[in-house]
Parts: sequence; structure tokens; C-alpha cells
Amino acid sequence: MSLLQRLQKILAARGICSRRKAEEMITAGRVSVNGAVANLGDSADPETDEIRLDGDLLPTASDYVYILLHKPRGFVTTASDEKGRPNVIQLVDVPQRVYPVGRLDMDSEGLLIFTNDGEFANLLMHPKHEVNKTYRVLVDGFSEENLEKLKQPITLDGYTIRKPEVKCLWADGKKAKFLVTIHEGRNRQVRRMCELAGMTVTRLRRVAEGSLQLGDLPLGQWRYLTEEELARLK
Repeated sequence: MSLLQRLQKILAARGICSRRKAEEMITAGRVSVNGAVANLGDSADPETDEIRLDGDLLPTASDYVYILLHKPRGFVTTASDEKGRPNVIQLVDVPQRVYPVGRLDMDSEGLLIFTNDGEFANLLMHPKHEVNKTYRVLVDGFSEENLEKLKQPITLDGYTIRKPEVKCLWADGKKAKFLVTIHEGRNRQVRRMCELAGMTVTRLRRVAEGSLQLGDLPLGQWRYLTEEELARLK
């Protein structure tokens, strides 16, 4: 039975790019199906048709990889950067074309997942799945009052976030370290939450995403996820 899908959906599911970017690739004549250059709006059977991008076959499920990187500060979480800044892709040396799942801003560090499996990436990023993320956060401007503010739901970009889980690990005067777990992934969410609570983040490290733990992976290093880790995330 033929299971035809739009080409842009197939490219996105194989971890090549977003659907919008895939449409641009198809329009540019970079995609072919069974040897013929594809047109925007074309469909194909991802199981039986030979689909190529720039002459290379798309990755299949057996080619999928899942990687954990301990991102250092000073790297942007993009495949490329118009300003020429260092990007996290440079830190992951694998033959497959992988991309980061979600983002960590340039000044943040910690757990970052890479894959070329578009469906898996969507599973982790889609709001309905609510994959929790946990951060170790150093702040300036600490007070008990500000800590209580941080523990409350607030509104960001017109969206009221769920109540975060906040544990104070230590406090010394105006400086403190928290363990913060959030249930969304809005842009620079933890930094903005702290700012609205009257505190400034001086260091931020993501230490867990869902069941996956950063552990003792050295800064700037990466490893493949184990089958057990992958099964728990899925």
C-alpha cells in the first residue's frame, strides 16, 4: 500500500531541516525522486521511493543518531550564524548531518541533544509533551522575597507559565545558587524569570531534560545516547 507524503514533510521527518526550509530546497531544484527533479507540492512514498537531496540519499531510520553534548558558553545554538560566531555544530564530529534539539543561548551551558531524527526532535520540543528541563542557576540580587517571586507562575510573551520547581542550594548575601525545573521552553525563559523576580543570572547550566541527565560529561564533550536513555525519552 502506497503511503504518499509531501516531500517537505519527509525531509523534515528525516531531520534535514524545517518544512519551510525544505520547500525552499525543493523550489531550488535540489530534491529528486526516483531520478527526477521534484517540484513544490510533489509527494512520495518514504518507504519505497528513492529521495535525494543534492544527489545524496536521505537518511533512513537505521542512519539516525542521538547525541548528548555538554555545551560550553560562547557558542550559538544554530547550524550557521550570519555573524560568524562559533556554533555548536562545530563541537559534534559525526558523519551524519545532525542539528540541535531546542536551544541554549550563547551565554548558557549544559545539556544539549542533537539528532537527525525529525520525529524524535518534535517529540521533545512540542509543547503538548511538556518535557521538563532542569537548570543550575547562579544569581545576584538574592533575597527571600525574590526567591518567593521566582517560585510563582508568571507571564512571558502573553503566555502564563506553569509554576516552576525551585530549590535553593545555597545563599550567601546577595548571591545564591538554585536548581530550577521548568515545564516549557520559551526563549531565555529562566533568565527572564529571574529578572522579573529581581535577580540577575550570572551563570546557567542545563543539567537535565526529561529523564536524561548531563552527569559528569566534560564541558565541550559529546557522547551517543544509550538505548536505555533513548527508550526513556521516547
